[in-house]
Amino acid sequence: MSKDFTKDDIITLAIESSCDETSVSILKNGRTVLSNIIATQIEQHKKFGGVVPEVASRKHIENINFVIGEALEEANVTFDDITHVASTYGPGLVGALLVGLSAAKAIAFAREIPFNGVNHIEGHIYANFIEHQELEPPFVCLIVSGGHTHLVYMKDYGEYEILGKTRDDAAGEAFDKVARALGLGYPGGPEIDKLAKIGDKEAIAFPKAYLEEGSYDFSFSGLKSAVLNYLNSQRMKGNPIVIEDVAASFQQAVIEILVEKTMACAIEKGVKQITIAGGVAANSGLRQLLGKKAEAHGLHLKYPSLKLCTDNAAMIGCVAYYDYIKGYRSSLDLNGIPNLKIGERH
Repeated sequence: MSKDFTKDDIITLAIESSCDETSVSILKNGRTVLSNIIATQIEQHKKFGGVVPEVASRKHIENINFVIGEALEEANVTFDDITHVASTYGPGLVGALLVGLSAAKAIAFAREIPFNGVNHIEGHIYANFIEHQELEPPFVCLIVSGGHTHLVYMKDYGEYEILGKTRDDAAGEAFDKVARALGLGYPGGPEIDKLAKIGDKEAIAFPKAYLEEGSYDFSFSGLKSAVLNYLNSQRMKGNPIVIEDVAASFQQAVIEILVEKTMACAIEKGVKQITIAGGVAANSGLRQLLGKKAEAHGLHLKYPSLKLCTDNAAMIGCVAYYDYIKGYRSSLDLNGIPNLKIGERH
């Protein structure tokens, strides 16, 4: 065994390949990250303005063995040290999911060690456990990324109540589509966040969809359409477009809805802690506004570091550890499930 742990420690090798990051992580006892290697494909997909599933799958196949080797080397472990293996099995792009799944199951079969399939959305929540070693359930978590927008009450490890979710576009998806309309690069979220810092957030009154009273669901397609209509109208009239103001006004409309509903959930559930997770959790405007509102109500806001907001295998390994110690095991015939829901187990 490595000098960094004992035979009683649980060493997890986790793989994440649900979209356009090939990531492998080695963890000790679920929360101590020994390595977390991420091979991103952003440059390959930039020219298309978004992720092309077939391209993503091919790049995962090219990267997976090298990333596994790098993760083992950085963690100073061998396959002999690994207690169990984990991989994301949904939601995500099915071709991409199958690359990580196949690699994880091959290792588990060859080494005769347990395998755990992990829900990608749960992984984003658990990134907070890695970042904040003292964090324990219960809490309310706002998961906001390119593919998902969920409000979840986490009662205990592996126990969730979905309080709200998007009915159309995810928040990150809306950011990317508006960024494309503004002629910004991919991914669009960081670009809009950067421009929003110098723009006037009150310059344009974009609509905010709160839906029916008491609903914690989200809808961003109307807001996205309003931005596109504004841009088209300004161009047709020959009026100048201040993209900093458009970015700031759009971002403010998104984060006000996210913050208001998250705070309402936290107050209703009586929790003392709020967490945020997913790629949009890196948004500085969201962090600031939610932090300010949480503090005003005596609540604690926690969020992961920027590296743990994006897709990564460390968060997958953390989920797998808690499933493993509860006695859960996945079959080696587990398939990729592109539309897997949080809380589902296969």
